[in-house]
Amino acid sequence: MTAKSAAAAARATVYGYPRQGQSRELKKAIEGYWKGRVDADALRATATELRRTNWRQLAGAGIHEVPTGDFSYYDHVLDTSVMVGAIPERHRAAVEADALDGYFAMARGTQDAAPLEMTKWFDTNYHYLVPELGPDTVFTADSTRQVAELGQALALGLTPRPVLVGPVTYLLLAKPAPGVAADFDPLTLLDRLLPVYAQVLTDLRTAGAEWVQLDEPALVQDRTPAELNAAARAYRDLGGLTDRPKLLVASYFDRLGDALPVLAKAPVEGLALDFTEAAAANLDALAAVGGLPGKRLVAGVVNGRNIWVNDLKKSLATLGTLLGLADRVDVAASCSLLHVPLDATAERDIEPQILRWLAFARQKTAEIVTLAKGLGGGTDTIAAELAANRADLASRAGSALTHDPAVRARTAAVAATDARRCQPYPERAAAQRAHLRLPLLPTTTIGSFPQTTELRTARADLRAGRIDRAGYEERIRAEIGEVISFQEKTGLDVLVHGEAERNDMVQYFAEQLTGYLATQHGWVQSYGTRYVRPPILAGDISRPEAMTVRWTTYAQSLTTKPVKGMLTGPVTMLAWSFVRDDQPLADTARQVALALRDEVNDLEAAGTSVIQVDEPALRETLPLRACDHPEYLAWATEAFRLTTAGVRPDTQIHTHMCYAEFGDIVQAIDDLDADVISLEAARSHMQVARELAGHGYPREAGPGVYDIHSPRVPGADEAAALLRKGLEAIPAERLWVNPDCGLKTRAWPETRASLENLVTAARTIRTELSAS
Repeated sequence: MTAKSAAAAARATVYGYPRQGQSRELKKAIEGYWKGRVDADALRATATELRRTNWRQLAGAGIHEVPTGDFSYYDHVLDTSVMVGAIPERHRAAVEADALDGYFAMARGTQDAAPLEMTKWFDTNYHYLVPELGPDTVFTADSTRQVAELGQALALGLTPRPVLVGPVTYLLLAKPAPGVAADFDPLTLLDRLLPVYAQVLTDLRTAGAEWVQLDEPALVQDRTPAELNAAARAYRDLGGLTDRPKLLVASYFDRLGDALPVLAKAPVEGLALDFTEAAAANLDALAAVGGLPGKRLVAGVVNGRNIWVNDLKKSLATLGTLLGLADRVDVAASCSLLHVPLDATAERDIEPQILRWLAFARQKTAEIVTLAKGLGGGTDTIAAELAANRADLASRAGSALTHDPAVRARTAAVAATDARRCQPYPERAAAQRAHLRLPLLPTTTIGSFPQTTELRTARADLRAGRIDRAGYEERIRAEIGEVISFQEKTGLDVLVHGEAERNDMVQYFAEQLTGYLATQHGWVQSYGTRYVRPPILAGDISRPEAMTVRWTTYAQSLTTKPVKGMLTGPVTMLAWSFVRDDQPLADTARQVALALRDEVNDLEAAGTSVIQVDEPALRETLPLRACDHPEYLAWATEAFRLTTAGVRPDTQIHTHMCYAEFGDIVQAIDDLDADVISLEAARSHMQVARELAGHGYPREAGPGVYDIHSPRVPGADEAAALLRKGLEAIPAERLWVNPDCGLKTRAWPETRASLENLVTAARTIRTELSAS
């Protein structure tokens, strides 16, 4: 096929689409179901209508091939576990009794059965449910949902492409089930899993699927020869099936590297590659293997993870280079559009000039369609779109928002000594113990307390003008008073003010810093029914005035116990925002760190003795390739130290991390030089405590004993058992007692009971230690 005919065959497609609906209808329906206000039929009807709406919007915009199977009630990896029958034994009875309730039990847990572990999907802020597998796992195919959704799309007269998590990625994401040896390798189950995938593919082909997409993002990470051989075997076997749809193996988030020649040789009909951040590496690797003769290439040239308008001219140049490297070149986003909001035109509070710079899912869909049209018909067919795009890019590049000389001068003046505490940790620890006088196994929480309906209503009333600022602040004062009173009565040692005034741990700060933009409708799924509105980091960052001092000092005035000042760290401020792409991340991180440093110093000056700077995204943002780790970790840890290094030795600096694999970054955790770190550990059974001990971590740590992402209330005995595990790795004089994460998403009844049990457990262990 010639390059010209390949261009003419160009099609537009996407790998996935936001699930929630324009007004988060899915979230409301699911939470209504959990509360008994919505029945199962109504929930399914809402889901069906949302899928139908998404497909029609995509087709109406010019997308030639719509994805099916990407929709989920909670998480697509959990859906895959259901599809292959990998149901944990503790949830099997619930699933057999009611499939929908059992599904949610696996995700959220019940009082009698813990949920699946949850962690980050590669280097995104999306959380997936970790499959639990063991040598006795028996896989069975259940393609009911995938076949049904395919049929729904076909009934609308559309061309659907079912999307499945690939078998290799599924196994690489899995962990040994509870009770299984820690060194068990789930990849050894591949030969057992492949026949199940073969059955699902056969079922989909019988139901009318021409193509099926198998997502293998795990192959963009560093992989051993054995893992690459497993991928080769998997696609040799699946590609060798006689009655199957055509197979499109998709990778995204980074360069495919050594896995590219493996997949290029596999008997599959197409590959999908990321040509945004990984463009040069994937182009070179593709050329090195001689291209993909006889195969379809889906080129992800529109960034599916960020919200800036595409450089259409640059993307067309990339697409043009690809034309000679495959039998057919199609156009797509770099990954599922799950990671961006739905529609930028819904934003009424962003200046029209700035709104031109933004592309959410619907706008990205239009860009994909435009690029496919230009690739197939030539640039003359999209001349107007190219001219408008040039103007949008120039508007952003020339904006005063993106360049503040004062910020840049301050950043350039930073010296190495600015990012180092003046005293070594042992001296600081002694000063802090003398100053704070905390008991053995001090108890605390991570920061936030339940965001009640009353608090959300108060914020909505303030925005709508139904109450004035004075009335709103009186409500916040009352809530802080209740939170402090509860913590004192419960017996917690280091208190928090509860963050009643904060809408989100990143957005709250973004709204008070220059250079950030806030959205009204830019919702993105984080996990389950938890949606966030990541702010947009558009320009140079500074802090006009103090952001947290007022409410922290008010809370401290209500108690003699220490109250933590609570800040979000610079790396997390970047990771949980849509960050600017016109300068290195390290430069942006340093700007944010300096703004936060001012806040830390003001908190200390106001009398705050314990300051927590949360960095839950430090591991999440770790590059997927090991060769890229050192550069990232150097600037990321420096940014944290730049934020915190200006305080006195007796001011205790805390940090917090959650829902990630920490073993890869224990040295970086050490390099932060925080005095205390709290970490998620309940679902992973104190794994992180063992990792810290193995590293020889010398500071204080609080591995969580209360899983806050589940509504279940852990008993005092359960928390005490976890503490005993923690003590096997961390000495009592350096062990803190705390939940896994903040309590914002929990209700007050379960919060009260869980924290009371947590304090009881700490007291029990203190008694045991004093008696030993």
